[in-house]
Amino acid sequence: MSPPVAPAGWSRWLVPPAALAVHLSIGQAYAWSVFKPPLESALGLSGTQSALPFQLGIVMLGLSAAFGGTLVERRGPRWAMTVALICFSSGFLLSALGAYTEQYWLIVFGYGFVGGIGLGIGYISPVSTLIKWFPDRPGMATGIAIMGFGGGALIASPWSAQMLESFGSDSSGIALAFLVLGLSYAVFMSLGVLLVRVPRTVDRTGTAGAPSAPQGPQVSARSAVRTPQFWLLWLVLCMNVTAGIGILEKAAPMITDFFAGTSTPVSVSAAAGFVALLSAANMAGRIGWSSTSDLIGRKNIYRVYLGVGALMYALIALFGDSSKPLFVLCALVILSFYGGGFATVPAYLKDLFGTYEVGAIHGRLLTAWSTAGVLGPLIVNWIADRQESAGKHGSALYSLSFLIMIGLLVVGFVANELVRPVSARHHIPAQREAADVARQQPESA
Repeated sequence: MSPPVAPAGWSRWLVPPAALAVHLSIGQAYAWSVFKPPLESALGLSGTQSALPFQLGIVMLGLSAAFGGTLVERRGPRWAMTVALICFSSGFLLSALGAYTEQYWLIVFGYGFVGGIGLGIGYISPVSTLIKWFPDRPGMATGIAIMGFGGGALIASPWSAQMLESFGSDSSGIALAFLVLGLSYAVFMSLGVLLVRVPRTVDRTGTAGAPSAPQGPQVSARSAVRTPQFWLLWLVLCMNVTAGIGILEKAAPMITDFFAGTSTPVSVSAAAGFVALLSAANMAGRIGWSSTSDLIGRKNIYRVYLGVGALMYALIALFGDSSKPLFVLCALVILSFYGGGFATVPAYLKDLFGTYEVGAIHGRLLTAWSTAGVLGPLIVNWIADRQESAGKHGSALYSLSFLIMIGLLVVGFVANELVRPVSARHHIPAQREAADVARQQPESA
């Protein structure tokens, strides 16, 4: 499947909607918690068991992005979006069969393994193309798309809850909800497949012309992982995600615990509203902070994410249980940095390694997400359980966790300060670069 080249006069502003069609769909992953209670009730599962499809999906996201990144660069965005469509939708269809037959392993395999591959390939599918269309505003361009992943749950959560209410929350109702999701996302993601285009050359107006090599130093994915810059950015992303997901994964019980012993306890509905606010902050941060990075630079914006993020955690640890508005505000800022970090890192990679194989490099870097997805919840939950066993309650359950998060953010801050331009010995020769770009472009649109 050749990447479709934009004809003369094609507007580059048609490419972000194509990316959004994919990212809004795969962003359903953040709404998995809607299915946890019905699955636990219908199939007799524990909370740990019902979380397994989501956990496996995030692990497969990182692994498929890492191992499939080079192939995505070679085959182009349409091929990648098609693979993502097939895997993500098939994952729901397999899960529907698993729910209907009450075979939970099939839900884990379908949603977690097969669907997780769709998550990873779909997540990185538009990144390189967007950066090539928007060399003047790469942070904004990738922020628009990756914003969709953060906002997908805002659509999927109420929609899934409504279906479970209409179809029933038994195994048959869950199966029907999975079936509808799988078919609906297949149709919606196909819009992105049909709409996406690659430019023959990239300029500030987004017009397409004759093939040409990207401007500036370029580094291949194979060489990038051998540079200290890659691993410093890996550490930066891992620390930032760990700090954000530590709150996101346990948001509702955390705010309830913090104010349980006060005169203004938090109700279940208020805790749910807090989770919705965090999702909105996550989504807004992806476009807002990544766009800001185009103005102040990538290193400076990560100084904000990591430095101010550590300050927000310190404020919660010291004063959070005495002021509900302060707790909420600090958590919202942290979650906006969490989303912003995801959206900004492709542009940071472009600044360091060029556009030659930035999608493949981004895929390899996302293994930091898989690591943080395990590390963040583990730190918060394990310590909270230990503190509860020791007889502590309220904000004391999380004080040590927050101190650890501050330490991790400081580590990320130092790693960001150590990032320098990539040595010329890692740059690919200009002749090879031009030949590869020309070979990847088809002769006609």
